[in-house]
Amino acid sequence: MNAIVTPSQTVGPFFHIGLERSAVSNLAAGVVAEPIEIMGRVLDGDGQPVIDALIEIWQANADGKYAHPEDTQGKPLQTNFKGYGRLATDANGAFRFTTIKPGPVPGPIGFSQAPHIAVNVFMRGLLKQLVTRIYFLDDPRNGDDAVLNRVPPERRPTLLAKPVAGNRALLTWGIVLQGENETVFFDC
Repeated sequence: MNAIVTPSQTVGPFFHIGLERSAVSNLAAGVVAEPIEIMGRVLDGDGQPVIDALIEIWQANADGKYAHPEDTQGKPLQTNFKGYGRLATDANGAFRFTTIKPGPVPGPIGFSQAPHIAVNVFMRGLLKQLVTRIYFLDDPRNGDDAVLNRVPPERRPTLLAKPVAGNRALLTWGIVLQGENETVFFDC
């Protein structure tokens, strides 16, 4: 008997509900490094909040080391730093993570990548998650980041977290799924 390929299914409402119990919004509980908060909203193409999205973030610690066995750098791990968070959007499409600013990590061909946070977006209607990054406004290493430099200059602001009212510990960064000011998403 030959198996046939069936069409992929979109994420249903069960996805959001089933993963709420695994929410991790504070990656920095008990960490010595100074915490930052990143808050934002997920908006659709009409500017309406997406109330059933799930946001996952992955990042290195302040020294630029991932809490993962494949990261063989000689850099130290930070006690209690998770490096991973997952949060469902609320009734306003909002999310808020407490974390730390990551350090630079190795990139392709030995080049260093600017500090960034990898972001996955899951929601109904998607066959595959959306992948993007959060970079930090005014980080001097942004100019040398190979990934960020592949993004047209006029689209780069969609990847930059900005301080709220000059508060370096509170940043805003949002996700626009399509249309004007659409967030840059990467094919992975």
